[in-house]
Amino acid sequence: MNGTTAPGVDYSRIFTQAIDRLHAEGRYRVFIDILRNKGMFPNARCFAGHNGPKPITVWCSNDYLAMGQHPKVIAAMEEALHDVGAGSGGTRNIGGNTHYHVDLEGELADLHGKEGALLFTSGYVSNEATLSTLAKVLPGCVIFSDELNHASMIAGIRNSGCEKRVFRHNDLAHLEELLAAEAPDTPKLIAFESVYSMDGDVAPIHAICDLADRYSALTYLDEVHAVGMYGARGGGISERDEAAHRLTIIEGTLGKAFGVMGGYIAADRQIIDVIRSYAPGFIFTTSLSPVLVAGVLASVRHLKSSSVERDGQQASAARLKAMFADAGLPVMDTTTHIVPLMVGDPVKAKKISDVLLAQYGVYVQPINYPTVPRGTERLRFTPGPAHDEAMMRELTDALVEIWSRLELRQAA
Repeated sequence: MNGTTAPGVDYSRIFTQAIDRLHAEGRYRVFIDILRNKGMFPNARCFAGHNGPKPITVWCSNDYLAMGQHPKVIAAMEEALHDVGAGSGGTRNIGGNTHYHVDLEGELADLHGKEGALLFTSGYVSNEATLSTLAKVLPGCVIFSDELNHASMIAGIRNSGCEKRVFRHNDLAHLEELLAAEAPDTPKLIAFESVYSMDGDVAPIHAICDLADRYSALTYLDEVHAVGMYGARGGGISERDEAAHRLTIIEGTLGKAFGVMGGYIAADRQIIDVIRSYAPGFIFTTSLSPVLVAGVLASVRHLKSSSVERDGQQASAARLKAMFADAGLPVMDTTTHIVPLMVGDPVKAKKISDVLLAQYGVYVQPINYPTVPRGTERLRFTPGPAHDEAMMRELTDALVEIWSRLELRQAA
């Protein structure tokens, strides 16, 4: 020892600088403090910055069809709670496999016309666990990934350790060029989404399956923003376009249109068994509470036979897009239920969101980098079947006033 003290690391300074960078770039995220009003969605109560709760209208929920408020879902969860208790008791292998889980996997397999399904605790986990495991099981596998794929898919591909090729968004020529460059006997997997939730566009599923057939590739379709929303039974874009039978694996979420929580994959029994047996993200985590699973089960069964919610949501989205366009607001052209309003600046996007909440009682979160590329910051509206025309008119008028106040560019 020489009597001197070794210089330490100023951890606090490093962490402070990391947060300061987000503030400087205008993309520091603030979580709102609200409670939804059961049975009255999109009405909610906001607690942030007020003396008690203030009524607000929610415009950015991914509970697209308000199934989290549906009487059948709530009743099923209450019944399960009083029947079996709150938690699952462990992993699926150790105490956490209940009859609710088995029933739901059967319903999801049927929804997509597959032999089997596998539940995960979230859509993020289902993507990460499945993609990383599948590629490890296939020696020398190369994954072809759409450049706009979700962060969970990117994480799964990265964690697989396999080679990856990123193709330009929905660019079939570029995808074929990349596929053709690989040896015919190389295992290949094409990973893409059906509805891309920030731009609201749709993948050409049949054309991608044609390329998969031509180059002997497996296909992995993320349907998280489409299950429950499209198709006669809510099977997603792949059901609507009659393409489900051509896809190797369909992945979905239970926390958006189905209104509760969880994720899943549907595929043939062999693939389901491989993921069930090898994926750490499935094996080593406590399974979903049977209370949640019971709620999802009720939601899936209801939406298989009811199109009322889907039709109402599509009508609301079309009406809001038309109102925005008629008012000269820069609404992005989409063919889906997503209604993005382009701002193009993170600070201004946050400012609009703040003004809407504080002065108009309207809640919509700004979407900034890294969720979307820099310079394409936006507000993302998800009108549901319960957003009526009066709400839309109030929202549109508020946005027009704010656009003028902040001297923002309107649509051409």
